Amino acid sequence: MISCNNASKENIDFTTLFEKSKGTETPEYKDVIAYYTKLSETYSQISLFSFGQTDAGEPLHLVVYNREGIFNVDEIKNATKNRILINNGIHPGESDGIDASMMLLRDIVQNDSLQEKYKNSIICVIPVYNVGGSLNRNSHSRANQNGPIEYGFRGNARNFDLNRDFIKQDTKNAAAFAEIFHTVNPDVFVDNHASNGADYQYAITHLFTQHNKLGGNLGRFLKKEMQPKIEKSLENKGVFITPYVNVWGTTPEAGFSQFFDSPRYSTGYTTLFHTLGLMVETHMLKPYKIRVEQTYELLFSVFDFAEKNSVTIKDLRSKATQEILAKKTYPIQFKVDKEKYRDLYFRGYEGKLIDSKVTKGKRLFYDKNKPFEKVIKYYDEFAVTKEITIPKAYILQQGWHDIISRLVTNNIEFTRFKKDTTIAVEVNHIKDFETTKMPFEGHYLHSNTTIEKSSEKITFKKGDIYIDTNQNGIRYLLETLEAEATDSFFNWNFFDTVLQSKEGYSAYVFEDIAEKFLAENPQIKNEYEAKLNSDKEFTENANTQLDWIYEKSPHNEKEYLRLPVFKVF
Repeated sequence: MISCNNASKENIDFTTLFEKSKGTETPEYKDVIAYYTKLSETYSQISLFSFGQTDAGEPLHLVVYNREGIFNVDEIKNATKNRILINNGIHPGESDGIDASMMLLRDIVQNDSLQEKYKNSIICVIPVYNVGGSLNRNSHSRANQNGPIEYGFRGNARNFDLNRDFIKQDTKNAAAFAEIFHTVNPDVFVDNHASNGADYQYAITHLFTQHNKLGGNLGRFLKKEMQPKIEKSLENKGVFITPYVNVWGTTPEAGFSQFFDSPRYSTGYTTLFHTLGLMVETHMLKPYKIRVEQTYELLFSVFDFAEKNSVTIKDLRSKATQEILAKKTYPIQFKVDKEKYRDLYFRGYEGKLIDSKVTKGKRLFYDKNKPFEKVIKYYDEFAVTKEITIPKAYILQQGWHDIISRLVTNNIEFTRFKKDTTIAVEVNHIKDFETTKMPFEGHYLHSNTTIEKSSEKITFKKGDIYIDTNQNGIRYLLETLEAEATDSFFNWNFFDTVLQSKEGYSAYVFEDIAEKFLAENPQIKNEYEAKLNSDKEFTENANTQLDWIYEKSPHNEKEYLRLPVFKVF
């Protein structure tokens, strides 16, 4: 690592446990915080802040490097410098970034040339995001991992996987992260992980946020400038990196697609606010020492790129909202474009199926004695499968407190009606959806959701909220309030109470009401008779026929299947 040249502070030992153990150990949570506390007390360029509380009862910490020092968080908000946010320990068994960041910040403050190099940068580090998982320390939960000796557990204090929680924000951790994120408003975000899966020669891979999803000039900049230049910077240091190898149970030789980071994931979430996101995935089968050292080098390459391109990045971010609005439509669903791929030079190992010595079946075996270097197909283009017209505003009824609290946490601007107000709006009813049979991160997640649209004049109550889409959080609004979006609030069960009818009817009573209703509404009666003549299944089911009439009548409750989110165009 970079040597210290600050003789006045040589007597204070900032050698990390990782270094003392020759790359085999990572410190406990309390020792990480103690290390940064001492670093901030020794060097004025380092500040240590705490935000909110995590599910473990401890606050979420933020370490900040700035050459002139930072004394309160408002200085970060108001700074014109390049801002970088690094997240570590979201899965505490993947501790590579924890150790790399400790050495990195120490090396910057102990080296005058590095301080000069990054004089226009504010570098912010979350030392350990998943505090509860870090406190749940063991040596066995990462069955495939090659070091360190002890580490934390993937689940947090309430056993949530925090890298599925950024949109739904079930945890205090996620709310505290949002506070940090919006305080820093990073130009570039890096989330450090380790991953297994296939075996290959690389010790480190990257997962840049999907460029089509990021979209526009920011997306093109990420693909054409940021990714290749960071890759080249690492190559110049002798570190070879490849896109995250998105295969499970098979070999990568046939090619693979880019991982799609929807807003439940860290980089998918940060994208919603026009931040360039990068997830680092070291290969957990490689020695821990090498993984940490290569994470360290990657972070410096990110700093170098961000410093050099700061003006461009800030300009692209500042124009992103208006660029989205100018397009009038917004994509909310994607799929891999199987017709488009690029050639990827890949360093792997030959894989084959051999007889298992444990089970009676076959097992996948990578032969380390047969490395290969070849060109494979890499699919990193995604096609839009559904898009929506961007409304001028959304209206949300005031009773949905869980949604409103998340809007506040994410700096979404809104106003409240000062009196009852009638407005012409688009109304969305849930037409169809599928639901998982098993719980996923505390939810029975919906998918393949479709809606039916109608136009109505609705009187909204005093206190209902009006959300203009012309704001920095436009992506957040579109991805959460549009029910058909992958990680919408509907799909995460926030509106499930509208899926159950609260009233009903007794057939023997409603028969007389239905007869009168059809007689008084000849147009609906004609529709009914046409359906009887054209739909055999409908004709053979008297209950379905009565339900159909009930749904057309004034007795049908308007709240059933109706989303409490209305659109103004």
